[in-house]
Amino acid sequence: MRSAKDFFKPLNVGAPEPVREIPFRPSRMIHFFPPSNEKMVAKVPDIAPKVDILLGNLEDGVPATDKDAARAGLVQVGKTVDMGDTQLWTRVNSLDSPWFLDDIYTLVTEIGDKLDVIMIPKVEGPEDIHFVDRLLAQLEAKAGLDQPILVHAILETARGVANVEEICGASPRMQGLSLGPADLAANRRMKTTRVGGGHPDYLVRNDPAEGAEIDSQRSTYQQDLWHYTIARMVDACVMHGILPFYGPFGDIKDTVACEDQFRNAYLLGCVGAWSLHPVQIDIAKKVFSPDPAAVAQAQRVIEAMGDGTGAIMLDGKMEDDASVKQCRVVVELAQQLAARDPELAASYGF
Repeated sequence: MRSAKDFFKPLNVGAPEPVREIPFRPSRMIHFFPPSNEKMVAKVPDIAPKVDILLGNLEDGVPATDKDAARAGLVQVGKTVDMGDTQLWTRVNSLDSPWFLDDIYTLVTEIGDKLDVIMIPKVEGPEDIHFVDRLLAQLEAKAGLDQPILVHAILETARGVANVEEICGASPRMQGLSLGPADLAANRRMKTTRVGGGHPDYLVRNDPAEGAEIDSQRSTYQQDLWHYTIARMVDACVMHGILPFYGPFGDIKDTVACEDQFRNAYLLGCVGAWSLHPVQIDIAKKVFSPDPAAVAQAQRVIEAMGDGTGAIMLDGKMEDDASVKQCRVVVELAQQLAARDPELAASYGF
């Protein structure tokens, strides 16, 4: 067992010291782009200012024949594009793939000073993070980096979900987790071919009216397949001081359902979601930015509560110290987003 005193010591001579607290920067969307596509790479300078996180994807969705080109394309972006305040992430290939070592070695040694976070797919237990942690420390020392690269894990297997608390606490590098609904559904043998979102067959049905036949018309309500997993992921992340994200919503055309799914995740505690297409960027901005009316009401409660203790009645509702804690979450998030987005700052009145 590793001593708590050693947890924040570098894992390699010459590697930077681990972070003691994960910084919370605006993270409403992780926008994916394929670095192997030269046309998409050419658009990166225009896309970067519009998103909080830009992720060069090297894994799923990139054909085996394009893996080397994708890696090279991301290196080009890291070396030539001014990202400004936008974070640059990558999703590397899985630990059991033939491309993982080349991904990590090339990216850390060539653009490690430009990468904020490396996303690791199909993480199943803390041992996966321990391996990545040590390897990154060795490569950071080799590259002479001053700051450690953080790690983000994707929950894509039942074993990963079962080990989620241990994964979150496996390393000071852990920045957060994302739900990977498609691979997780396959691993669990769930009977859905959708990438995220609900399913019309996962529902509850009203009881029949008194005296009515069982097969009479009765209202049904579609349920959320991912509620349990998201809630468990959020709890594990919060316990370890890292950030939970909803993953992809695959039906690009159904912007209404995408917004609903993102909002469910937001209400449960997620800080952002993946965007797979430019149309989802604005959805994530809208959903994961607190509503101006909610911010104004939160400020009213905080001001009315004074020192934050006791209980008061405000607009016919009881507010107490727990209310103040909830309100501060909303206001602090609004302040962080407003610092980056003048339009939001104006809407909040900051």
